[in-house]
Amino acid sequence: MAEDIERTSTAPGFVRNINAIVHRALGVGVPMGPNALITIRGRKSGTERTTPITLIKVGGRRWVQGAWGETNWVLNLRAAGEATVTVGRKREAVKAVELSPDESVAFFRDVLGPYIRRIPFSRWIAGSMLRSPEFLDDPETAARRHPVFELKRTA
Repeated sequence: MAEDIERTSTAPGFVRNINAIVHRALGVGVPMGPNALITIRGRKSGTERTTPITLIKVGGRRWVQGAWGETNWVLNLRAAGEATVTVGRKREAVKAVELSPDESVAFFRDVLGPYIRRIPFSRWIAGSMLRSPEFLDDPETAARRHPVFELKRTA
């Protein structure tokens, strides 16, 4: 969504507290399922910023999606087109390619929906905590509300 005016979304307040804890734990190498850290250069400041993300890995491919919509890290990743992903002690430079609207629908329908359904209590997590039941039930709406990037290894 390249527009002159950026529309940012914010995550609910509890996410900031959880992210601080998750950031610290991931930073010292504590394994936390599909969670990882992503470091992206700021689109305005140029300062590198690190935030926890959920890294979706299926069939040798990796994606990250904006669970809270057009947040600052999403806007920064879109502008930078590259990032560093840290899983445990391993850091990797990646190129981020944003999915087209049709590719995003397919991602939510064919990748994320089945991925989430394998997780116990997934319907509760998607509906209550993420406030995004469309992840499971409405891939078209999910694709409109939640940007998706495929992460590809660089050199």
